[in-house]
Amino acid sequence: MNTINWQKEVEKRKETLIDDTKKLLQIKSVLDEENATADAPLGKGIKDALDFMLQLGEADGFTAKNVGNLAGHLEFGKGEEIVGILCHVDVVPEGDGWSSDPFGAEIRDGKIFARGAIDDKGPTMAAYYAMKIVKELELPLNKRVRMIIGTDEESNWRCVDHYFKHEEMPAMGFAPDADFPIIYAEKGISDFDLVQMTNSHNEEEDPQVKVISFQSGRRYNMVPDFAKASLVVQLEPTEIIQKYADFLKQHELTGKYYMDNGELILEAEGISAHGMEPNNGKNAGLYMANFLSLLKIDSKASQYFQFVTRYFSEDSRGKKLGIAFSDDITGDLTINVGKLSYSKEIGGRLGLNVRYPVTNNMDETKQSLEKLLMDEFFAIENFSDSKPHHVDEGDFLIQTLKKVYEQQTGEKAELLSIGGGTYARSLSSGVAFGALFPGREDIAHQKDEYMYIEDLLRATAIYAQAIFELAK
Repeated sequence: MNTINWQKEVEKRKETLIDDTKKLLQIKSVLDEENATADAPLGKGIKDALDFMLQLGEADGFTAKNVGNLAGHLEFGKGEEIVGILCHVDVVPEGDGWSSDPFGAEIRDGKIFARGAIDDKGPTMAAYYAMKIVKELELPLNKRVRMIIGTDEESNWRCVDHYFKHEEMPAMGFAPDADFPIIYAEKGISDFDLVQMTNSHNEEEDPQVKVISFQSGRRYNMVPDFAKASLVVQLEPTEIIQKYADFLKQHELTGKYYMDNGELILEAEGISAHGMEPNNGKNAGLYMANFLSLLKIDSKASQYFQFVTRYFSEDSRGKKLGIAFSDDITGDLTINVGKLSYSKEIGGRLGLNVRYPVTNNMDETKQSLEKLLMDEFFAIENFSDSKPHHVDEGDFLIQTLKKVYEQQTGEKAELLSIGGGTYARSLSSGVAFGALFPGREDIAHQKDEYMYIEDLLRATAIYAQAIFELAK
Protein backbone atom coordinates (compact mmCIF):
# COMPACT_ATOMS: atom_id res chain seq x y z
CA MET A 1 0.00 0.00 0.00
CA ASN A 2 2.97 2.31 0.49
CA THR A 3 3.33 2.68 -3.25
CA ILE A 4 0.89 5.62 -3.32
CA ASN A 5 2.60 8.80 -4.45
CA TRP A 6 0.66 11.23 -2.27
CA GLN A 7 2.35 14.31 -3.71
CA LYS A 8 1.32 13.25 -7.21
CA GLU A 9 -2.29 12.79 -6.11
CA VAL A 10 -2.24 16.34 -4.75
CA GLU A 11 -0.75 17.72 -8.00
CA LYS A 12 -3.67 16.19 -9.95
CA ARG A 13 -6.07 18.28 -7.87
CA LYS A 14 -3.89 21.37 -7.55
CA GLU A 15 -6.10 23.81 -9.51
CA THR A 16 -9.34 23.00 -7.70
CA LEU A 17 -7.54 22.93 -4.32
CA ILE A 18 -6.25 26.47 -4.88
CA ASP A 19 -9.60 27.60 -6.24
CA ASP A 20 -11.58 26.26 -3.26
CA THR A 21 -9.03 27.73 -0.84
CA LYS A 22 -9.50 31.15 -2.45
CA LYS A 23 -13.29 30.88 -2.24
CA LEU A 24 -13.15 30.04 1.47
CA LEU A 25 -10.68 32.87 2.16
CA GLN A 26 -12.93 35.37 0.40
CA ILE A 27 -15.66 34.85 3.00
CA LYS A 28 -15.29 37.43 5.80
CA SER A 29 -15.90 35.02 8.69
CA VAL A 30 -15.18 37.36 11.61
CA LEU A 31 -17.30 37.05 14.76
CA ASP A 32 -20.26 39.45 14.52
CA GLU A 33 -22.60 38.90 17.45
CA GLU A 34 -24.25 42.29 17.04
CA ASN A 35 -25.85 41.07 13.82
CA ALA A 36 -26.47 37.50 14.95
CA THR A 37 -29.65 35.67 13.99
CA ALA A 38 -31.12 32.33 15.09
CA ASP A 39 -29.55 30.47 12.17
CA ALA A 40 -26.33 32.54 12.27
CA PRO A 41 -25.61 32.84 16.01
CA LEU A 42 -22.07 34.16 15.45
CA GLY A 43 -22.89 36.35 12.44
CA LYS A 44 -23.52 35.85 8.74
CA GLY A 45 -19.88 35.62 7.61
CA ILE A 46 -19.12 32.73 9.95
CA LYS A 47 -22.31 30.91 8.92
CA ASP A 48 -21.42 31.41 5.23
CA ALA A 49 -18.00 29.81 5.79
CA LEU A 50 -19.52 26.83 7.62
CA ASP A 51 -22.14 26.40 4.87
CA PHE A 52 -19.44 26.63 2.20
CA MET A 53 -17.51 23.69 3.72
CA LEU A 54 -20.61 21.57 4.32
CA GLN A 55 -21.90 22.13 0.77
CA LEU A 56 -18.47 21.38 -0.70
CA GLY A 57 -18.33 18.13 1.26
CA GLU A 58 -21.84 17.10 0.33
CA ALA A 59 -21.11 17.69 -3.36
CA ASP A 60 -18.02 15.46 -3.04
CA GLY A 61 -20.02 12.63 -1.47
CA PHE A 62 -19.15 13.05 2.21
CA THR A 63 -21.82 12.74 4.90
CA ALA A 64 -22.38 16.36 5.95
CA LYS A 65 -24.02 17.50 9.17
CA ASN A 66 -24.71 20.96 10.53
CA VAL A 67 -24.65 20.93 14.34
CA GLY A 68 -26.73 23.83 15.62
CA ASN A 69 -25.18 26.34 13.19
CA LEU A 70 -22.18 26.49 15.55
CA ALA A 71 -20.22 23.60 14.08
CA GLY A 72 -20.52 20.82 11.56
CA HIS A 73 -18.80 17.74 10.24
CA LEU A 74 -17.93 15.87 7.06
CA GLU A 75 -17.45 12.13 7.33
CA PHE A 76 -16.61 9.05 5.27
CA GLY A 77 -15.48 5.47 5.93
CA LYS A 78 -16.87 2.72 8.17
CA GLY A 79 -16.01 1.47 11.61
CA GLU A 80 -16.59 1.95 15.33
CA GLU A 81 -13.78 4.40 15.92
CA ILE A 82 -13.47 7.90 14.54
CA VAL A 83 -10.29 9.66 13.50
CA GLY A 84 -11.03 13.35 14.02
CA ILE A 85 -9.61 16.28 12.08
CA LEU A 86 -10.42 19.44 14.00
CA CYS A 87 -10.48 22.65 11.95
CA HIS A 88 -11.99 26.11 12.24
CA VAL A 89 -13.32 28.58 9.68
CA ASP A 90 -13.60 31.71 11.83
CA VAL A 91 -10.81 34.30 11.66
CA VAL A 92 -9.63 37.18 13.85
CA PRO A 93 -10.48 40.73 12.66
CA GLU A 94 -8.35 41.78 9.71
CA GLY A 95 -6.77 44.86 11.35
CA ASP A 96 -5.11 47.65 9.37
CA GLY A 97 -2.15 48.13 7.05
CA TRP A 98 -2.67 45.35 4.50
CA SER A 99 -0.98 45.57 1.08
CA SER A 100 -3.99 43.95 -0.58
CA ASP A 101 -7.62 43.23 0.32
CA PRO A 102 -7.54 41.01 3.47
CA PHE A 103 -10.38 38.98 1.97
CA GLY A 104 -9.17 39.17 -1.63
CA ALA A 105 -7.11 35.94 -1.48
CA GLU A 106 -4.63 37.47 -3.90
CA ILE A 107 -1.78 35.26 -5.13
CA ARG A 108 1.65 36.84 -5.56
CA ASP A 109 5.22 35.58 -5.14
CA GLY A 110 3.95 32.02 -4.76
CA LYS A 111 1.88 32.94 -1.70
CA ILE A 112 -1.83 33.37 -1.13
CA PHE A 113 -2.59 36.47 0.98
CA ALA A 114 -5.70 36.71 3.16
CA ARG A 115 -6.84 36.81 6.76
CA GLY A 116 -7.06 33.13 7.70
CA ALA A 117 -4.59 31.93 5.04
CA ILE A 118 -2.49 30.07 7.62
CA ASP A 119 -4.96 30.28 10.57
CA ASP A 120 -6.89 28.21 9.72
CA LYS A 121 -8.56 28.19 6.31
CA GLY A 122 -5.56 27.17 4.18
CA PRO A 123 -4.76 24.20 6.47
CA THR A 124 -8.48 23.33 6.67
CA MET A 125 -8.67 23.08 2.90
CA ALA A 126 -5.43 21.03 2.83
CA ALA A 127 -6.99 18.58 5.32
CA TYR A 128 -10.23 18.53 3.33
CA TYR A 129 -8.45 17.67 0.08
CA ALA A 130 -6.44 15.03 1.96
CA MET A 131 -9.72 13.35 2.98
CA LYS A 132 -10.97 13.69 -0.59
CA ILE A 133 -7.85 11.94 -1.96
CA VAL A 134 -8.13 9.00 0.48
CA LYS A 135 -11.84 8.71 -0.34
CA GLU A 136 -11.39 8.93 -4.12
CA LEU A 137 -8.61 6.31 -4.08
CA GLU A 138 -11.12 4.00 -2.32
CA LEU A 139 -8.50 2.84 0.17
CA PRO A 140 -9.57 0.21 2.70
CA LEU A 141 -10.27 1.81 6.12
CA ASN A 142 -11.27 0.30 9.47
CA LYS A 143 -12.30 3.62 11.01
CA ARG A 144 -14.46 6.56 10.08
CA VAL A 145 -12.70 9.79 9.23
CA ARG A 146 -14.47 12.94 10.35
CA MET A 147 -13.56 16.56 9.79
CA ILE A 148 -15.09 18.64 12.58
CA ILE A 149 -15.54 22.26 11.56
CA GLY A 150 -15.56 24.86 14.32
CA THR A 151 -16.70 28.46 14.04
CA ASP A 152 -15.65 30.10 17.33
CA GLU A 153 -12.05 28.99 17.85
CA GLU A 154 -10.68 32.54 17.94
CA SER A 155 -13.03 33.54 20.77
CA ASN A 156 -14.91 31.30 23.18
CA TRP A 157 -14.95 27.79 21.68
CA ARG A 158 -18.76 27.70 21.91
CA CYS A 159 -18.65 25.59 18.72
CA VAL A 160 -16.65 22.75 20.25
CA ASP A 161 -18.57 22.86 23.53
CA HIS A 162 -21.85 22.61 21.62
CA TYR A 163 -20.54 20.00 19.19
CA PHE A 164 -19.32 17.52 21.80
CA LYS A 165 -22.54 17.86 23.81
CA HIS A 166 -24.41 16.51 20.80
CA GLU A 167 -21.94 14.35 18.88
CA GLU A 168 -19.58 11.50 19.68
CA MET A 169 -15.97 12.13 20.59
CA PRO A 170 -13.28 10.86 18.17
CA ALA A 171 -10.91 8.30 19.72
CA MET A 172 -7.97 10.34 18.46
CA GLY A 173 -7.17 13.01 15.95
CA PHE A 174 -5.24 16.08 14.96
CA ALA A 175 -5.81 19.79 14.44
CA PRO A 176 -4.12 21.30 11.36
CA ASP A 177 -3.91 24.62 13.15
CA ALA A 178 -0.34 25.22 14.31
CA ASP A 179 3.16 24.00 13.41
CA PHE A 180 4.79 20.96 11.90
CA PRO A 181 6.19 18.55 13.00
CA ILE A 182 3.96 17.64 15.99
CA ILE A 183 2.71 19.65 18.95
CA TYR A 184 2.21 17.25 21.83
CA ALA A 185 1.85 19.76 24.68
CA GLU A 186 -0.17 22.97 24.96
CA LYS A 187 -0.21 25.46 27.81
CA GLY A 188 -3.28 26.11 29.88
CA ILE A 189 -5.10 29.27 28.84
CA SER A 190 -6.97 31.53 31.20
CA ASP A 191 -8.83 34.71 30.23
CA PHE A 192 -10.16 37.14 32.80
CA ASP A 193 -10.74 40.81 33.56
CA LEU A 194 -9.22 42.91 36.32
CA VAL A 195 -11.73 45.53 37.38
CA GLN A 196 -10.94 48.65 39.38
CA MET A 197 -12.98 48.94 42.58
CA THR A 198 -13.90 52.22 44.21
CA ASN A 199 -11.27 53.37 46.59
CA SER A 200 -12.91 55.46 49.30
CA HIS A 201 -9.71 57.51 49.66
CA ASN A 202 -10.46 59.36 46.41
CA GLU A 203 -10.43 62.90 47.70
CA GLU A 204 -11.81 65.89 45.82
CA GLU A 205 -9.02 67.54 43.96
CA ASP A 206 -8.22 69.86 41.13
CA PRO A 207 -5.82 67.96 38.87
CA GLN A 208 -3.97 69.48 35.94
CA VAL A 209 -5.37 66.79 33.66
CA LYS A 210 -8.61 64.79 33.72
CA VAL A 211 -8.74 61.51 31.84
CA ILE A 212 -12.15 61.33 30.17
CA SER A 213 -11.61 58.01 28.39
CA PHE A 214 -8.92 55.54 27.39
CA GLN A 215 -9.29 52.49 25.16
CA SER A 216 -6.97 49.90 23.67
CA GLY A 217 -7.32 46.36 22.31
CA ARG A 218 -10.26 44.21 21.26
CA ARG A 219 -9.24 40.63 21.99
CA TYR A 220 -7.69 38.84 24.95
CA ASN A 221 -5.40 36.88 22.63
CA MET A 222 -4.00 39.76 20.56
CA VAL A 223 -1.39 42.38 21.50
CA PRO A 224 -3.18 45.75 21.03
CA ASP A 225 -1.69 47.77 18.18
CA PHE A 226 -3.65 50.97 18.86
CA ALA A 227 -4.52 53.09 21.89
CA LYS A 228 -6.48 56.31 22.29
CA ALA A 229 -6.99 58.65 25.24
CA SER A 230 -9.16 61.77 25.63
CA LEU A 231 -7.99 64.33 28.19
CA VAL A 232 -9.22 67.63 29.52
CA VAL A 233 -6.23 69.84 30.29
CA GLN A 234 -6.82 72.72 32.73
CA LEU A 235 -3.95 74.87 31.50
CA GLU A 236 -2.22 75.22 28.12
CA PRO A 237 -1.99 71.72 26.48
CA THR A 238 1.32 72.45 24.73
CA GLU A 239 3.36 71.18 27.69
CA ILE A 240 1.51 67.82 27.65
CA ILE A 241 1.83 67.60 23.86
CA GLN A 242 5.58 68.18 24.08
CA LYS A 243 5.92 65.52 26.77
CA TYR A 244 3.94 63.09 24.63
CA ALA A 245 6.02 63.80 21.53
CA ASP A 246 9.19 63.15 23.57
CA PHE A 247 7.68 59.95 25.00
CA LEU A 248 6.82 58.60 21.52
CA LYS A 249 10.32 59.34 20.31
CA GLN A 250 11.96 57.76 23.35
CA HIS A 251 10.00 54.50 22.88
CA GLU A 252 10.25 54.51 19.06
CA LEU A 253 6.49 54.67 18.64
CA THR A 254 4.29 56.42 16.13
CA GLY A 255 1.33 58.38 17.37
CA LYS A 256 -0.84 61.47 17.01
CA TYR A 257 -2.10 64.31 19.18
CA TYR A 258 -4.80 66.82 18.33
CA MET A 259 -7.55 68.92 19.88
CA ASP A 260 -11.19 67.91 19.39
CA ASN A 261 -14.07 69.79 21.02
CA GLY A 262 -11.83 71.15 23.73
CA GLU A 263 -10.37 67.71 24.53
CA LEU A 264 -6.78 66.70 23.87
CA ILE A 265 -6.75 63.38 21.99
CA LEU A 266 -3.65 61.19 22.18
CA GLU A 267 -3.19 58.17 19.91
CA ALA A 268 -0.43 55.56 19.87
CA GLU A 269 0.36 52.80 17.41
CA GLY A 270 2.01 49.58 18.52
CA ILE A 271 2.66 46.26 16.81
CA SER A 272 0.08 43.49 16.94
CA ALA A 273 1.06 39.89 17.67
CA HIS A 274 -0.53 36.69 18.92
CA GLY A 275 -1.14 36.80 22.67
CA MET A 276 0.84 33.59 23.30
CA GLU A 277 4.08 35.59 23.03
CA PRO A 278 3.42 39.24 23.93
CA ASN A 279 7.11 40.08 23.44
CA ASN A 280 6.65 39.64 19.68
CA GLY A 281 4.50 42.77 19.63
CA LYS A 282 4.44 46.29 21.04
CA ASN A 283 1.45 46.85 23.32
CA ALA A 284 0.10 50.32 22.45
CA GLY A 285 -2.21 50.24 25.48
CA LEU A 286 0.60 49.61 27.96
CA TYR A 287 2.70 52.39 26.44
CA MET A 288 -0.20 54.84 26.63
CA ALA A 289 -0.96 53.81 30.21
CA ASN A 290 2.70 54.31 31.07
CA PHE A 291 2.61 57.84 29.65
CA LEU A 292 -0.61 58.77 31.46
CA SER A 293 0.80 57.47 34.75
CA LEU A 294 3.51 60.17 34.52
CA LEU A 295 1.00 63.05 34.42
CA LYS A 296 -0.71 64.88 37.30
CA ILE A 297 -4.13 63.34 36.72
CA ASP A 298 -7.21 62.81 38.92
CA SER A 299 -6.66 60.22 41.64
CA LYS A 300 -9.03 57.54 40.32
CA ALA A 301 -7.33 57.59 36.92
CA SER A 302 -3.94 57.82 38.57
CA GLN A 303 -4.62 54.73 40.65
CA TYR A 304 -5.56 52.78 37.50
CA PHE A 305 -2.65 53.88 35.30
CA GLN A 306 -0.10 53.48 38.10
CA PHE A 307 -1.39 49.95 38.72
CA VAL A 308 -1.19 49.01 35.02
CA THR A 309 2.33 50.37 34.70
CA ARG A 310 3.62 48.94 37.97
CA TYR A 311 2.57 45.36 37.24
CA PHE A 312 2.54 44.98 33.46
CA SER A 313 4.94 47.43 31.87
CA GLU A 314 7.87 45.50 30.34
CA ASP A 315 6.88 42.29 32.10
CA SER A 316 4.95 39.61 30.20
CA ARG A 317 6.03 36.82 32.57
CA GLY A 318 4.10 37.71 35.74
CA LYS A 319 7.25 38.45 37.76
CA LYS A 320 5.93 41.74 39.16
CA LEU A 321 2.64 40.07 40.06
CA GLY A 322 4.52 37.26 41.82
CA ILE A 323 3.03 34.51 39.63
CA ALA A 324 5.98 33.71 37.35
CA PHE A 325 6.33 29.98 36.56
CA SER A 326 8.25 27.83 34.08
CA ASP A 327 8.71 24.13 33.26
CA ASP A 328 10.76 22.04 30.83
CA ILE A 329 7.77 20.87 28.78
CA THR A 330 6.10 24.18 27.94
CA GLY A 331 8.39 26.97 29.17
CA ASP A 332 7.26 30.23 30.78
CA LEU A 333 3.91 31.46 31.99
CA THR A 334 2.99 34.49 29.84
CA ILE A 335 0.55 37.35 30.31
CA ASN A 336 -0.93 39.35 27.46
CA VAL A 337 -2.84 42.52 28.36
CA GLY A 338 -5.23 42.31 25.43
CA LYS A 339 -7.85 44.89 26.44
CA LEU A 340 -7.49 48.11 28.42
CA SER A 341 -10.13 50.70 29.12
CA TYR A 342 -10.85 53.56 31.51
CA SER A 343 -13.65 56.07 31.83
CA LYS A 344 -14.44 58.57 34.56
CA GLU A 345 -17.83 56.97 35.30
CA ILE A 346 -16.92 53.28 35.17
CA GLY A 347 -13.27 53.28 36.20
CA GLY A 348 -10.60 51.03 34.72
CA ARG A 349 -10.51 47.48 33.34
CA LEU A 350 -7.87 45.13 31.98
CA GLY A 351 -8.51 41.98 29.94
CA LEU A 352 -5.75 39.42 30.49
CA ASN A 353 -4.81 36.28 28.57
CA VAL A 354 -2.61 34.08 30.78
CA ARG A 355 -0.93 31.02 29.26
CA TYR A 356 0.54 28.72 31.86
CA PRO A 357 2.81 25.64 31.74
CA VAL A 358 1.41 22.10 31.93
CA THR A 359 2.76 21.54 35.46
CA ASN A 360 1.45 24.86 36.80
CA ASN A 361 -1.55 24.85 39.16
CA MET A 362 -3.87 27.64 37.98
CA ASP A 363 -6.03 27.53 41.12
CA GLU A 364 -3.03 28.39 43.29
CA THR A 365 -1.89 31.05 40.86
CA LYS A 366 -5.34 32.64 40.95
CA GLN A 367 -5.42 32.62 44.75
CA SER A 368 -2.09 34.39 45.08
CA LEU A 369 -3.17 36.92 42.45
CA GLU A 370 -6.44 37.65 44.30
CA LYS A 371 -4.50 38.33 47.48
CA LEU A 372 -2.32 40.94 45.77
CA LEU A 373 -5.28 42.51 43.94
CA MET A 374 -7.24 43.11 47.15
CA ASP A 375 -4.55 45.50 48.39
CA GLU A 376 -4.61 47.26 45.01
CA PHE A 377 -8.42 47.70 44.92
CA PHE A 378 -8.88 45.44 41.89
CA ALA A 379 -11.05 42.34 41.48
CA ILE A 380 -11.13 39.41 39.03
CA GLU A 381 -14.22 39.03 36.83
CA ASN A 382 -15.24 36.78 33.88
CA PHE A 383 -12.68 34.13 34.76
CA SER A 384 -12.36 31.26 32.28
CA ASP A 385 -9.79 28.49 32.20
CA SER A 386 -8.86 25.88 29.61
CA LYS A 387 -6.58 23.31 31.23
CA PRO A 388 -3.21 22.38 29.71
CA HIS A 389 -2.96 19.42 27.33
CA HIS A 390 -0.22 16.81 26.98
CA VAL A 391 -0.11 13.52 25.00
CA ASP A 392 2.50 10.86 25.80
CA GLU A 393 5.26 10.44 23.22
CA GLY A 394 4.63 6.66 22.97
CA ASP A 395 1.00 7.16 21.91
CA PHE A 396 -0.04 5.44 18.64
CA LEU A 397 -1.17 8.79 17.24
CA ILE A 398 2.21 10.46 17.81
CA GLN A 399 4.21 7.48 16.55
CA THR A 400 2.11 7.33 13.37
CA LEU A 401 2.34 11.04 12.63
CA LYS A 402 6.09 10.99 13.29
CA LYS A 403 6.55 8.21 10.73
CA VAL A 404 4.41 9.98 8.10
CA TYR A 405 6.12 13.34 8.57
CA GLU A 406 9.60 11.81 8.34
CA GLN A 407 8.73 9.78 5.24
CA GLN A 408 7.22 12.79 3.47
CA THR A 409 9.81 15.44 4.38
CA GLY A 410 12.98 13.46 5.05
CA GLU A 411 13.36 15.48 8.27
CA LYS A 412 13.19 14.40 11.88
CA ALA A 413 9.78 14.90 13.50
CA GLU A 414 10.62 16.83 16.67
CA LEU A 415 7.94 17.08 19.33
CA LEU A 416 7.01 20.68 20.15
CA SER A 417 5.09 22.46 22.86
CA ILE A 418 3.21 25.74 22.41
CA GLY A 419 1.59 28.56 24.28
CA GLY A 420 -1.30 28.63 21.83
CA GLY A 421 -4.37 26.50 22.28
CA THR A 422 -5.69 24.38 19.43
CA TYR A 423 -8.78 22.23 19.12
CA ALA A 424 -6.48 19.25 19.71
CA ARG A 425 -6.97 19.80 23.44
CA SER A 426 -10.63 18.78 23.03
CA LEU A 427 -9.49 15.16 22.52
CA SER A 428 -7.64 13.14 25.14
CA SER A 429 -5.49 11.77 22.33
CA GLY A 430 -5.19 14.84 20.13
CA VAL A 431 -2.24 16.82 18.79
CA ALA A 432 -1.73 19.84 16.58
CA PHE A 433 -0.11 18.84 13.31
CA GLY A 434 0.93 21.60 10.89
CA ALA A 435 0.45 23.37 8.67
CA LEU A 436 3.27 25.85 9.32
CA PHE A 437 6.56 24.25 8.26
CA PRO A 438 9.78 24.71 10.26
CA GLY A 439 11.64 27.86 9.28
CA ARG A 440 8.55 29.62 7.89
CA GLU A 441 7.59 32.96 9.41
CA ASP A 442 4.47 32.76 11.61
CA ILE A 443 2.21 35.59 10.47
CA ALA A 444 -1.09 34.36 11.96
CA HIS A 445 -3.13 37.28 13.37
CA GLN A 446 -0.84 39.80 11.61
CA LYS A 447 -1.37 42.03 8.58
CA ASP A 448 -0.57 40.48 5.18
CA GLU A 449 -1.12 36.96 6.53
CA TYR A 450 -0.24 34.40 3.85
CA MET A 451 0.44 30.76 3.08
CA TYR A 452 2.88 29.47 0.47
CA ILE A 453 1.05 27.58 -2.30
CA GLU A 454 3.89 25.03 -2.17
CA ASP A 455 3.22 24.49 1.58
CA LEU A 456 -0.51 24.11 0.96
CA LEU A 457 0.27 21.25 -1.45
CA ARG A 458 2.94 19.66 0.79
CA ALA A 459 0.61 19.75 3.80
CA THR A 460 -2.19 18.14 1.79
CA ALA A 461 0.06 15.18 0.90
CA ILE A 462 1.19 14.77 4.53
CA TYR A 463 -2.41 14.89 5.78
CA ALA A 464 -3.60 12.39 3.15
CA GLN A 465 -1.00 9.80 4.19
CA ALA A 466 -1.64 10.53 7.88
CA ILE A 467 -5.40 10.00 7.50
CA PHE A 468 -4.83 6.72 5.69
CA GLU A 469 -2.28 5.43 8.24
CA LEU A 470 -4.45 6.38 11.23
CA ALA A 471 -7.69 4.96 9.81
CA LYS A 472 -6.55 1.84 7.90
